[in-house]
Amino acid sequence: MNLAVKDIRHNLGRFALTALGIGMLLMIVMGMGGIYRGITEDATLLVDKTGADLWVVQRGTRGPFAEVSRLPPNVVDRVAAVDGVTQARKFVYHTVQREHRGKRLRMAVLGLDWPTDRGEWLPLTAGRPLAQNHYEMIADRTLGLDVGDRITLGKDIFTVVGLTDGMIDSGGNGLAFFTAPDAQTVQFDLPGEAVRLERAARRGRADRIDLSRTQPPLVERAEGESANIPALAPPAISAVLVRVQPGVDPLVVASTISGWADVSVYTREDQRQLLLAGPVEKAKLQIGLFRVLLTIISAIVMALILYTMTLDKLQSIALLKLIGAPNRVILAMILQQALVLGALGFGIAYLIGQRIFPRFPRRVILTDGDLIELAAIVLGISVFSSLLGMWKAARVSPNEALSG
Repeated sequence: MNLAVKDIRHNLGRFALTALGIGMLLMIVMGMGGIYRGITEDATLLVDKTGADLWVVQRGTRGPFAEVSRLPPNVVDRVAAVDGVTQARKFVYHTVQREHRGKRLRMAVLGLDWPTDRGEWLPLTAGRPLAQNHYEMIADRTLGLDVGDRITLGKDIFTVVGLTDGMIDSGGNGLAFFTAPDAQTVQFDLPGEAVRLERAARRGRADRIDLSRTQPPLVERAEGESANIPALAPPAISAVLVRVQPGVDPLVVASTISGWADVSVYTREDQRQLLLAGPVEKAKLQIGLFRVLLTIISAIVMALILYTMTLDKLQSIALLKLIGAPNRVILAMILQQALVLGALGFGIAYLIGQRIFPRFPRRVILTDGDLIELAAIVLGISVFSSLLGMWKAARVSPNEALSG
């Protein structure tokens, strides 16, 4: 019978508890890698899903996901007139937090350029795309809403007509999709008193100019709705999404648009790198540090356990040497135990993780490459951890078996 298997059976309880502890440590290491993958996927989700070749944003900013970007809506028409552009559409993005049914509801609001974009590209799991210009929304399941639910945002009531799955922003907030005008209405909603004070201020400024005395209707218009005053710009958008014609180099179109003084242009890959180099980069460094620390702790724990197990059977090892067992047999036993311990820990980590990770508030994505990399690390830890026990076993003298 294999000596390693026989010794494991003799100390089955302690060995099982040790394997469980190692498995829990490795599960955390595995989960941290999956969390980083999830953060990366969430951060670049919209960049990949929208299918835009170019992102036109406010001059000097790094895009709507990194900071506030505001553009006048007429930029869409200017971009659409550039040679090589096949489609230009509005993009409105911001985050809101409201109360719904007595619970906190935080969502990332994304405005679709109706009627060009109705949300057909979204991975709907229930319901339908947007069918009208106002008062409809598509929500991600993480928001806890169902098809047919009605939610009040600002002064309007919106009905959930569709549900998506896995549509999350870089902060872990579920995405809610509206038409661009509705998204702007939610973004720039003001209390009634604030609107009244603004209109009164406009009337006061109009009263102080000479033109108001010769044209009294100007004063009346000044205290009216902002949308009825041509001098006031319409609500700003966050970006313009551009698709270029097949066969046209996006960089050529980008060079043309980037010559304008009021905008900056990024390719799809540029936008991805800007996202990954921002908050995602800090999360990567932090998670990576914790993974390294936990890996070192796992190696130390395994080394101490194997060393303790070796100490417990020093008498048996001495007896084996006394009857003529070579050192390689004894050392192979310790190495095999370390490998079995590492394999069991990895298996426990994977099985428990498959049940626990889907319940995490952030997505945990485990790729085959990451699992293979972790398995190689566990193999190295197992071999390294066995060295201390093997060193102690090699120093045991056969005479110790006779000393009692």
